Amino acid sequence: VQLQASGGGLVQFGGSLRLSCTASGNIYNTIVMAWYRQAPGKQRELVARITQSDTTDYADAVNGRFTISRDSAKNAVYLQMNSLKPEDTAVYYCNAVITLVTDIAPRQVWGRGTQVTVSS
Repeated sequence: VQLQASGGGLVQFGGSLRLSCTASGNIYNTIVMAWYRQAPGKQRELVARITQSDTTDYADAVNGRFTISRDSAKNAVYLQMNSLKPEDTAVYYCNAVITLVTDIAPRQVWGRGTQVTVSS
């Protein structure tokens, strides 16, 4: 199983970016999909997550500016980021809790990350 993220880049203060992540492999179900981020010198933190029933949860720092969504048919998750600030600069990681066709035990999978840089 692989998570492939895309959409990062350099943007000015106040700008927008949209991150995409698609899970591929022998997947039966994606229970939760999420985005985390890690800034230099800081711990990785949860940005937003969405369950298979479309319940969402956001970090306080991004609530009202970021929107997470998913396409279950494509095993994809998206993060629309608006009103970006320099403190949003980080490597953003896609994360999923999945079950496989051959193994129903839930497992967590991470993508490689995509860099988001916001200039002031």
